[in-house]
Amino acid sequence: MKAEEYGLSKQDIIEMANTYMWDIGYRFPIVVESAKDTKVFDADGEEYLDFYAGIAVNSAGNCNEKVVAAIKEQAEQAMHTSLYPYSVPQALLAKLICDNTGMDKVFFQNSGTEANEAMIKMARKYGIENFGENRYHIVTAKKSFHGRTFGALTATGQPESGIQKGFGPLLPGFSYADFNDLESFRAACTDDTIAIMVEPVQGEGGVYPATKEFLQGLRALCDEKGMLLLFDEVQTGWCRCGETMAYMHYGVKPDAVTMAKAMGGGMPIGAIAATQECAKALNPGSHGSTYSGNPVCCAASYAQITELLEKNLAQNAKEMGAYFMSKLQTLPNVKEVRGLGLLVGLELCDVDATQVKLKAMEKKLLVTATSNRIIRMVPPLIINQQDCDRAVAVLKEAIEELM
Repeated sequence: MKAEEYGLSKQDIIEMANTYMWDIGYRFPIVVESAKDTKVFDADGEEYLDFYAGIAVNSAGNCNEKVVAAIKEQAEQAMHTSLYPYSVPQALLAKLICDNTGMDKVFFQNSGTEANEAMIKMARKYGIENFGENRYHIVTAKKSFHGRTFGALTATGQPESGIQKGFGPLLPGFSYADFNDLESFRAACTDDTIAIMVEPVQGEGGVYPATKEFLQGLRALCDEKGMLLLFDEVQTGWCRCGETMAYMHYGVKPDAVTMAKAMGGGMPIGAIAATQECAKALNPGSHGSTYSGNPVCCAASYAQITELLEKNLAQNAKEMGAYFMSKLQTLPNVKEVRGLGLLVGLELCDVDATQVKLKAMEKKLLVTATSNRIIRMVPPLIINQQDCDRAVAVLKEAIEELM
């Protein structure tokens, strides 16, 4: 759909949206009408270099040809079936995920936050059924982000932020510990703790990768205490961090892992993948979703994940991530550059990162900011050195104009 087809201008669309939609406070003042590979085009025909990929979603490139073809083909065959019948895309995708994650079972959801809700439900039910009615406590990390539905919101370790503020009382049974601090997690665990749930890289929390000692220590702690280790890979999964799943960097296998974003190539889909033992907790009737395993979404996901794997985009993420971060180190007012693969954080000093984001957008580069200090970049995994150089040049101009 294009604005001109309805006799509307770009500004008309923006004003219409502002009139009839809730104000979420962080919209780009552009109207996207098309996108391809690493580029986004607005209603005025302006071209933008995409270094946020729909927030880590369009990892195989915007409107990847194989993903688009899979959507079209499946939409003409069956658009929706519910969970009752089997479908070809659903079965193929489940096998593909298990084969490439080392997990045994998959349950499809519609988003990352729903996948995390399912994982929380699974862990609590596993604990109560196997160890008693009080064994449902879960420890998560401070500054984590797990989603905006009630269980995922409570799991998010940001009690003083706007993410949680005003929604209390939150769900009981959660505690928070310091990320990358094994002793803090050990101290937060009680006899009633059934699981530890973390992101291998904290994205919304400021792009902080876990250390190998931390994740390996959590695995050992969970094994020692008879607890489950749960990884939220909604943002880090499917090649973003330089491996198929980020936990593969660490030599650690979780008991369950969630995924979304990159797995759909732009279609709304998420999943929880777990070991056979964990999966038993969500027995028939205990969990469900009308749109779970939607055939169009599954077909898109199968095409997207196949593209990521066959093109070895994890390796490109590893190489371009290292190159990009080395170039970012040369920028003025940089406090720290950190990340894993192409999940990159640029922490600034003496300049507002949100203003840098807006300046960069004016110069036709799209990035996000997780705070007034940190620029987060999660570009399509198909970027090259030329794209990285252009992004660095734009950010340099933006920072210097704000100094």
